[in-house]
Amino acid sequence: MATLNQLMNVQRRIMKWRIQFLNRFWGMSIDPTARISMSAKLDKTNPKGVHIAERSYVAFGATILCHDMTRGLYMNTHIGRYCFIGARSLIMPGINIGDECIVAAGAVVTRDVPSRSIVAGNPAVVIRENIEVGPYGRFLSAGMSRADRAAYEAAREYRDA
Repeated sequence: MATLNQLMNVQRRIMKWRIQFLNRFWGMSIDPTARISMSAKLDKTNPKGVHIAERSYVAFGATILCHDMTRGLYMNTHIGRYCFIGARSLIMPGINIGDECIVAAGAVVTRDVPSRSIVAGNPAVVIRENIEVGPYGRFLSAGMSRADRAAYEAAREYRDA
């Protein structure tokens, strides 16, 4: 019987293959360190408009759109680094989500989200600003793995230099 940790490694490997497939076949721009749930829906009508930066997490059922068929618009949608996109949230076309943001579950994001903030609701509004999160949108006080903490500290030193 496989342990839960062994299954986690298999799941992460499948996730990396999926990201490579989305980048190569569909032309999306997803950083290899990002994590995307298998049930997340990424726009395949305008796949080149999907941009997800490093160490961001897109939870189950989240939808990222890059086109608006009613107006005939095809736009780029950007998710910054260290973001968390909550379950069943909807990111509308052309939206830029800044670095280190959290989008609450079920939120409908219709406007750009400033860096280091939390948005929630329909339509999403900023409910908190100047937050500090690490990789995958986790609060620093919530604890991180040693590898994620080391990556965060290295990026912080580089950014502050």
